[in-house]
This record gives sequence, structure tokens and C-alpha cells, in this order.
Amino acid sequence: MIIQINTDKTISGDKNMQEYFNSQVKESLERYQSHITRIEVHLKDENGKKDGLNDISCLLEARLEGRQPIVATNQADNIELALTGALTKIETAIETILGRIKNS
Repeated sequence: MIIQINTDKTISGDKNMQEYFNSQVKESLERYQSHITRIEVHLKDENGKKDGLNDISCLLEARLEGRQPIVATNQADNIELALTGALTKIETAIETILGRIKNS
């Protein structure tokens, strides 16, 4: 499972942040890793440098073998909450798709 992290110019994409995102994604989606070829994480601050509520957006794109990409988004007050919410949504979507495949 390849994990690709993309940030806008207002969100730091330094080595520590990359390691944090990689560990969170791997931990959350570990049981599906045999089905996932790549995960793309897109983080952006909707308001730029201005403060605001729910202004951090996280979009996750999961590519499953032989399937169309699955996308989940979440907005929150900080990066960690935005990522956690998007991971929960993508995990549910993957579980649903794999469940349908298994039952058919």
C-alpha cells in the first residue's frame, strides 16, 4: 500500500508530519492493505492563513485493486481531527465495498 501525502502551501508537509500521516493511515487501514494499492491524502486550509471553524479539509482517495477509486472528505478545526474523520469515512466505504464483493 503506497501512501502519498499532498498539502497546500499553508499546511506544513515536513518529515514529522509525513510520518504522522503514514502511521495513522497504516494503523486505520491495516486490515484492508491487501486490497488497497494506494492511498492519497490531500490536506488544505480552506481559509488560508485566516482563522476559522472547520477550515481544515482532508480528502482521502483509496485505490482498490480492480475497482474505481473511493473518496472520502472531512472538515475539522485541526489536521488531526480532519484526518481521523476522513479515515473513519473511507474505512466504512471500503468495508461496504469489500462486503458486497464477498457476498456476490
